Amino acid sequence: ATQSKAADKPAKKGRSKLVLLGGGVIALIGVAYGAGLLLNHSDVPKGTTVLSVDISGSRDEAVSKLQTAFGTRAAAPIQLTVGGKPVELKPEKAGLTLDAQTTVRNAAGSDYNPITVIGSLLGNERVADPVMPIDEEKLQVALQELAGTSGTATEGTIKFDTGKAVAVPGTPGTTLDVDASVQLVAKTFKDQVATGKAAVAELPTTTKAPAIGQPELDRAMKEFAEPAMSSNATVKVGTKSIAFGAKSLPKILSMQPVDGRLVEKFDLEALKATYGNTFDGILITRGNGEKTPVTPQDIAGPLGKALRGKTTAERTAVVDTNPN
Repeated sequence: ATQSKAADKPAKKGRSKLVLLGGGVIALIGVAYGAGLLLNHSDVPKGTTVLSVDISGSRDEAVSKLQTAFGTRAAAPIQLTVGGKPVELKPEKAGLTLDAQTTVRNAAGSDYNPITVIGSLLGNERVADPVMPIDEEKLQVALQELAGTSGTATEGTIKFDTGKAVAVPGTPGTTLDVDASVQLVAKTFKDQVATGKAAVAELPTTTKAPAIGQPELDRAMKEFAEPAMSSNATVKVGTKSIAFGAKSLPKILSMQPVDGRLVEKFDLEALKATYGNTFDGILITRGNGEKTPVTPQDIAGPLGKALRGKTTAERTAVVDTNPN
């Protein structure tokens, strides 16, 4: 029994050493954790990176670092091709941005995970994702505008360049496939921000037939274009008037497709230049009772109606200066 007690004493001593060693390790970890929390008290924790750029520090500092590193990339035109033709798309116009504020807000805040805290003391990286929202509606509009200038299809229209109405049939061809291009353009933008220079993206195309066919051309010619150019149309405001005819109308008048129909469109700046100071001094009473000078919009509506007229009386429009 005495020998047994003697044998137990070394084992007890060994266990004590293990307990002390374990306690020391735990204490050391606790000290490291505390030190990590103390040194990592900034808004954006130490070692936080976005696309390999360190943004740790205050929120303002982090936003500034992001804008310095990626601002130029995020604003640079996106390089694309449509049917082999090089085109550019400005990110801001297309609803593509790097949201530095939200990126920093998501990356900010204390991380109390012991592994992360202690890892920051050892220089470990804490990766945060960049926030690059897509305004799909804005991108769709930008791509539709691009489709109108980069495809081979042409739309049926009516021109007045020669002082006469001339129907110009459209031709089928290729045009940008807007729906299929949205995500590809968004990815190209993100790659551009991340790398500084993304590969030129070849956007998909689709076959397009003219929306304005021969029947609509015939209707628009008969109902508006031919009558419009048949003789002068006069607009009177108060005691003054001006006639529009074969020389002036080609500068201010065109046709544009709207929902499958051709409708007249007036270049308001050219219209104002055409009537010049004809109506100076004449005031029109507006709906709020205020009296203001004549504007191109005051002339365009009545002129459009007069251009459809057949008789001299029908082709003379009078603008009411006191409609109320």
